[in-house]
Amino acid sequence: MYKAVIIGFGKIGKLRARLIDSNENMTLDSICDISHVPDMERYRCPVFKDYREVLKRAPDIVFVCTSNDLLAKVVIEALDCGCHVFSEKPPGRNVAETKAMIDAENRNPELKLKFGFNHRYHDSVMQAHRLATGGRFGKILSVRGVYGKSGGVGFEKEWRNQRRFSGGGILLDQGIHMLDLMMLFCGNFTEIKSFVDNLHWNIDVEDNTFALMRNEENQIGMILSSATQWKHTFNLEIILEDGYLALRGILSGSMTYGKESLVIARKTYDPKSIGNPHEETYYYDIDNSWEREISEFIECITLNKAIKIGNSQDALKVMELVRRIYASDNHWVEKHDLIN
Repeated sequence: MYKAVIIGFGKIGKLRARLIDSNENMTLDSICDISHVPDMERYRCPVFKDYREVLKRAPDIVFVCTSNDLLAKVVIEALDCGCHVFSEKPPGRNVAETKAMIDAENRNPELKLKFGFNHRYHDSVMQAHRLATGGRFGKILSVRGVYGKSGGVGFEKEWRNQRRFSGGGILLDQGIHMLDLMMLFCGNFTEIKSFVDNLHWNIDVEDNTFALMRNEENQIGMILSSATQWKHTFNLEIILEDGYLALRGILSGSMTYGKESLVIARKTYDPKSIGNPHEETYYYDIDNSWEREISEFIECITLNKAIKIGNSQDALKVMELVRRIYASDNHWVEKHDLIN
């Protein structure tokens, strides 16, 4: 039985607590949060305000669910204290913080470090990836993704929308999931054109990012990551030589991104249906992604296996892609005195 602790007990910290509570391989030893959260009481374990206090309890596993500005510091200290670490995304505020965590991982090769890119574990995504890579539809030509939400009351005051805490805006907070999925299907993108801007919200980070990307195999990626998508939207289309796959909607905690589905279609030259092929739509009613990523993490620890999904190298690659998207818009770089 692994002794686990949670550092940061907001929405995601609570979710992790429920997962630990239901996992037969873990027990929740203690919780850390800078403020008292009523839901802590149900777990009947010690509660601390200083994360160093939970590290002193010598846990086996540390779940880091803090704001971005604390994430790298806590991850590094937890690894250096001899703990396996599961950290939420993004992997720090910038590439330098991601690399610092990797340095700590390299100092402690016997430990596991995993980042929470749970979208890869969704049933629709897993099935789409099997079809896209199975050869039935030929080579992937392009991917197009829209991941957008609507900010509400208090949106401008959230720590996620303050650069000193978050490191970036909607692209780093939400769009990073879409970029991770695009890299799952197409690998690394090497050429980038982008428009990064603040079109509506009075915040010092981006509320919209439009990017066009190309890799060495001439596969094209297009992404819109938006905080002015007034209808919460998740769409990812994979265009292949002989058809297309479309991920529309995704199950989430808020349940506002529509019903999760996968659309499958083959191209046709039949004059009666050209340009309007028959589509098969599959719907998914249960989100097992959170449980799957934790189960894989525990398996990697128990069997001393390498982290396959959400490993530090993939985390670094997607963070480098985020940086290149920011840097591709010279106006954004100059406006915020960012380093290319």
